[in-house]
Amino acid sequence: MNHRVGRGLFALGVGLAVAVLAFQWITDPAPRAQREAEERAVLAARALLVESIGDTDMEIVDALAPDRRVGKVYVYAEAPGWAVSGHYRRGAGGRWHPYLMHLTADLDLHALKADDPELDLN
Repeated sequence: MNHRVGRGLFALGVGLAVAVLAFQWITDPAPRAQREAEERAVLAARALLVESIGDTDMEIVDALAPDRRVGKVYVYAEAPGWAVSGHYRRGAGGRWHPYLMHLTADLDLHALKADDPELDLN
């Protein structure tokens, strides 16, 4: 009889602890704020990439529009700003070009590296 009561109390305690931890995890605003900052960085990188390439009809694969068949993409915070990687191509039949863009804290272009012989980054 004592085992039944003990198991019930243990299950109730574990269930309550899991419920409290899940509630705290769901209502924590820090991950949402981080996601919003990452989205702002990727959107700024898209605009800067289109401006640098000069082609508005290109396809872009980045952290907001990933395509595993094209390749991996990243967005991560660096000490003074952000680093965003992805791929782009001009036209539907073109070759995918990987790029890595470094942004300042104000989301301005600091550096752009791309594997594209047609792009003059100087």
